[in-house]
Amino acid sequence: MIHAYKMHGVNIVLDVNSGAVHVLDDIAYDVLSCYDQDGTLDEQRLTSLNHKYGAEEIKEACNEIETLKKENLLFTSDPYSEYIPLWTKKTVVKALCLHIAHDCNLRCSYCFAGTGDYKGARSLMSLEVGKRAIDFLIENSGNRRNLEVDFFGGEPLMNFDVVKEIVYYARQREKEANKNFRFTLTTNVLLLDEEKRAFINEHMHNVVLSLDGRKEINDEVRKRVDGSGSYDRVLPLALKMAEERKDKDYYVRGTFTRKNLDFGKDVLHLADVGFTQISVEPVVAARDSGLDIRQEDLKTVCDEYERLAMEYYQRRKNGKWFNFFHFMIDLEGGPCVAKRLRGCGSGTEYLAVTPEGDLYPCHQFVGQKEFLLGNIFDGLNNSTIREEFIESNVYTKPQCNQCWAKFYCSGGCAANSWQFNGDIKIPYDIGCELEKKRVECALWLKTQEVEV
Repeated sequence: MIHAYKMHGVNIVLDVNSGAVHVLDDIAYDVLSCYDQDGTLDEQRLTSLNHKYGAEEIKEACNEIETLKKENLLFTSDPYSEYIPLWTKKTVVKALCLHIAHDCNLRCSYCFAGTGDYKGARSLMSLEVGKRAIDFLIENSGNRRNLEVDFFGGEPLMNFDVVKEIVYYARQREKEANKNFRFTLTTNVLLLDEEKRAFINEHMHNVVLSLDGRKEINDEVRKRVDGSGSYDRVLPLALKMAEERKDKDYYVRGTFTRKNLDFGKDVLHLADVGFTQISVEPVVAARDSGLDIRQEDLKTVCDEYERLAMEYYQRRKNGKWFNFFHFMIDLEGGPCVAKRLRGCGSGTEYLAVTPEGDLYPCHQFVGQKEFLLGNIFDGLNNSTIREEFIESNVYTKPQCNQCWAKFYCSGGCAANSWQFNGDIKIPYDIGCELEKKRVECALWLKTQEVEV
């Protein structure tokens, strides 16, 4: 399988199975279009190019393509399908998302968590539950040494004393159990004072700082409880943390909605005010909510990604460097086979823990009782749901199996699939189209990397 496209005057061809990326001249690109997806040359289509190119040029292009095929760089066979029948169903838990607070001091209009309470009672995680969560992770991690804990909410800084004590407890337990914990915290920044920053800088391997971009965009959707905007409070505190972390091990993370389809301006705004690690992602909102990205918006959004890619390239070329999360791609190493085929591991390797200790496949499933997997005190007991997640991969999803981007998105987000299609194996179509455009932009940037 190959994917051929043009962007900013460059003819790009991705060989899906090998991951090889080629930049072709116009003749080779047109000749390649005469090949079927299985690598068979259609002579009739090739003949139709005679009016455009000379016979020797066409022959030379064909030879170039045939050489790439022989070198297993074009029309290569699927390297992963043979793994599927042998795929082990035994998985271990390697990461927990701890819902430190089912409460929040913001009322973001697009919040999937019901403004922080997950459509339930507002509550905070106790230290007892937090400690048991660490023990549960150790007990269910098998031989895996490196474990991850994400502090999430709501707003985890509203329960920061418990965050600290959980970290201290995990450091104690990791020595006893021969484990190594990696901590991440996601915050809306409002409560991020000097004391909290100091602790985060010492103990958190990564921190996600929420800010949506331009003041008018941010303040329309990220409001305080009293209805006032959050930008003026958040920006200086987030910049201070970014400065203290020396431009690494953090992300400023925004969301764009139908209200700002020109989101590239928000990405560039965040870069202009001083952030170097930036992620601005499309909202996943209910259909017809007024915030949701719709089919008729796709061209506008995809064009915006292309414009942003060009500006991103120009800035990096001219020394105004920053990272945009969705344009980062590793063509040499990249994700391991498991991640390429199965994605984030939700429901299997990655679980969410509520303040009461209930277990769900991930943070976006929390509160949906049909996805309750058990709790940290009694263990995992919903094997039927877990089996569905274990069986879910790019080969068991028909739409994914035939998609050129499958090894980059790994089948997409299960929670989004469920929200829009009622089935974790049917991908969210809007998300698919945006993911494919981001991958195209990332590959185009790779073709320009020598100049960068």
